[in-house]
Amino acid sequence: MESTVSTDATPSPNIVLIVADDMGYSDIGCFGSEISTPNLNAMAARGMRLSQFYNGARCCPSRAALLTGLYAQQAGIGHMAETGTESLRGYVGHLNGHCVTIAEALRAAGYRTGMVGKWHVGGRAPWSEGELDLRDVVHPLDRGFEEFWGTLIGAGSYYAPRSLMSGRDRIDSDVSSGVFEEFYYTDEIGRRSAEMIERMAATGEPFFAYVAHVAPHWPLHALEEDIELMDQSYGVGWSNLRQERHERLRELGVLERSWTIAKNDAVSEWDSAGDKAWEEARMRVYAAQVYALDRAVGRVLESLERAGVADDTVVIFLSDNGGCAEELGTEGSEPLRRLRTSRGDTVLAGNRQGLVPGSDATYMSYGRSWANASNSPFRMYKHWVHEGGISTPFVVQWPRVIPPGSINHDSAHLVDVMATCLDLAGAVYPRQFGGEAIVPLEGQSLRAVFEGRDTARVGAIFWEHEGNRAVRLGELKLVSLHGRPWELYRMDRDRTETDDVSLLYGHSVRQMESLWLDWARRAYVEPWEVVEKQLTAWWT
Repeated sequence: MESTVSTDATPSPNIVLIVADDMGYSDIGCFGSEISTPNLNAMAARGMRLSQFYNGARCCPSRAALLTGLYAQQAGIGHMAETGTESLRGYVGHLNGHCVTIAEALRAAGYRTGMVGKWHVGGRAPWSEGELDLRDVVHPLDRGFEEFWGTLIGAGSYYAPRSLMSGRDRIDSDVSSGVFEEFYYTDEIGRRSAEMIERMAATGEPFFAYVAHVAPHWPLHALEEDIELMDQSYGVGWSNLRQERHERLRELGVLERSWTIAKNDAVSEWDSAGDKAWEEARMRVYAAQVYALDRAVGRVLESLERAGVADDTVVIFLSDNGGCAEELGTEGSEPLRRLRTSRGDTVLAGNRQGLVPGSDATYMSYGRSWANASNSPFRMYKHWVHEGGISTPFVVQWPRVIPPGSINHDSAHLVDVMATCLDLAGAVYPRQFGGEAIVPLEGQSLRAVFEGRDTARVGAIFWEHEGNRAVRLGELKLVSLHGRPWELYRMDRDRTETDDVSLLYGHSVRQMESLWLDWARRAYVEPWEVVEKQLTAWWT
C-alpha cells in the first residue's frame, strides 16, 4: 500500500506506548467488540490498525520483549518475574544486564522518559509477615526511566494495589493513610499519565511515555457507575457473543471472510451454565474494566492536545497477551486468602457463584468461556501460542504521517517496537551498555508500515512459553502444544488454525522446526521440564 499523505513529521517525534493487560483480540470496538471504546475507535479512525500483530502469550515475558526488542528469554524473563531462577540465563525473572530498554536507548538520544503503571519485569517480591519485600527488585528508575508512578508487581486490587510507588517511595504501606480513598487504579493511571506527559512536553524536548495498565486483568474490579453503563445483554451467552464479534471483524475488514471461527475444547454450552445471572455479571464487570481502560486512553490523548504536541506524537496501543482462561477457585489460592480491603475487611477471594463481582471485597476472574469470546475467532488463550494466546489488537496514530483509517495485514511482533522507536528517534542500539555486552536487536522497524509503504518482513517470528512452541515464516505457521506434535497452518487461508496441513507439507515442517531449534539455542530457551524443576515457588 502506498502512502497518500505527507511524511513531513518532526525528526524526533514523541512516543507514547500504552499497554493493556490480558485483553483479548476482539475486546475493543475497532476490533469487533460491542463494548464502548470511543477513544480507541477514534485512534483507529485517525491512524492504523495492524491485524496480525503478535505478543508473547503471557504478561511479563511480553513486557520484557516489548521493552527490549529481544525475545523474553534473551532479556531474562522466559517465564514469570515471581518464579525466576538465577541458574538459567533465560529465566532469572528480571531484566538482565545483557539488554537495554527503550527508555535507556531513547534517554541516551536526548529523550525525556517516564512510566506510569505496572512494571512486573523487576524480579521476585516475596511475602514476609503479610508485606512484600521489594529490596531486590529491579526498579524502573534503574532501567532508563526518569520518573515512575505505579506498581512493581503484577495483578492485584484495583482499589488498593500492593507495591504502589512514587519514584522509589512506597506509598501503599499504610492503607489507613487515606491514599486509597476514592481510588481506582485504571483511572489513576490515566490521570497521572496525562500529568506526566504535560510535564515532559513543557520541557520542549522529545519524550517517551510508557503507560502500562493492569486492566482488564483479573480481579474483576470495576466502578459501579461503569458497570451500570454496560447495557449490552450478555444473556446471549459466550458462543453467540463470539460469533457476533467474528462477524463484525469481517465487516470491518480486519479479518478475511473466508476464515471460519475456530472451535475450542472445554468451552461449555451456555444452556448448561449453572448460574446465568452470575455469569452475565462477570462479563459486565469485565466489559466495564475495558470501558475504563478506554477512558484512561482518552485522558492521555487529551493531554497531548492540551500540550500542543498531538501532531508530533506517535501513540501505540496493544495488549500483552490474549484473553485469560484462568478460573480462580471457589476459595482462591492461599495468598489470596490473606487479602484485605483498605478498610481491613476480609476479601472473599475466588469465583463464587451468586457473589456479585466488582467491589473490593471480591476477587474473581471471568473464566474460559468468556475468554473464548474475547479471543474471537481464534484458538486458545493466554499461556498458549495458538492465535488466541498471541494475537493483539494494535492501534497506532501519527497525524500527518499514517494514512487515516488504514489497516495493515503484515505480521509483526512486540520485538519490533524497540526497533521502531529507535528508527523514529534516530537513536542507536548499543553493542555495549553499562559495561555489559548487549544481545543484538531482534526486531524490525515498523516505520515503513506506519507510512503506508509496501513492506515485507525478513525472516521468522518465534515463540515459546511453558513448552508451547511456534514459528511463523511468511504465510506458514508451525505450532504445538506442550508435549504434542507440530501442527502447520496456511495463515493466508486459515489464520483461525482449523486445517492442519502438516502431513501435506512435511518438508516445510522440517525446515521450520530446524529454524525454531536454532532460535531456541541462541535465545536461551530451555525445555519446559528443565525450567519447571528449577523455578522458585511462587509467593513463597
